[in-house]
Amino acid sequence: DKDVKGKKRPFQETIELQVTLKNYDPTKDKRFAGSMQLPHGPVRNMRVCVLATAEHSKEVADLADPRVGSQTVDDLKKLNKNKKLVKKLAKKYHAFLASHSIIKLIPRLLGPGLNRAGKFPAPINPSDSIADKVAETRSTVKFQMKKVVCLNAPVANVTQSSEDIRANIVASVNLLVSMLKKKWQNVKTIYIKSSMGPPFQIYF
Repeated sequence: DKDVKGKKRPFQETIELQVTLKNYDPTKDKRFAGSMQLPHGPVRNMRVCVLATAEHSKEVADLADPRVGSQTVDDLKKLNKNKKLVKKLAKKYHAFLASHSIIKLIPRLLGPGLNRAGKFPAPINPSDSIADKVAETRSTVKFQMKKVVCLNAPVANVTQSSEDIRANIVASVNLLVSMLKKKWQNVKTIYIKSSMGPPFQIYF
């Protein structure tokens, strides 16, 4: 069980879990969504946007992380619920966080755009640290059943040890199986694949 070393890339490659379901009809069966913090993170250097109060906005600036941005209520008002602009914002970031007091304003400010993109923000409580919440977000796996029977989720990256990668894969698969109606009987195949590498089948 040696670590397989491939070509080194100029960016951090993520390892994605690719699951195909069977005996599952997305048009009839109940859609599901679930997420959990993986045992070993961060999985990837995601771009995160904080919909922030003035205080949280300052905390984001203090992080000085080019992949973490913030939008205040005034910034969101400027989007004027324009579907194209909201879609553009949703596309720009992998995940969103929002100050607790702003969460309830989001539907009014942005409409259903972030929700439709599967990126509705996780709340930041007044006692939370932005740095911790960003780290937690970057270590979270999320599955959302849409209209197809294939599900993909980044669960690790190639810089992690094989033990950490294995632990993240096991935790992710167990989460997904727990949400399926017939558990393992709904799983057809599972592959793992790094960003630039070939897929490896781990469940037949």
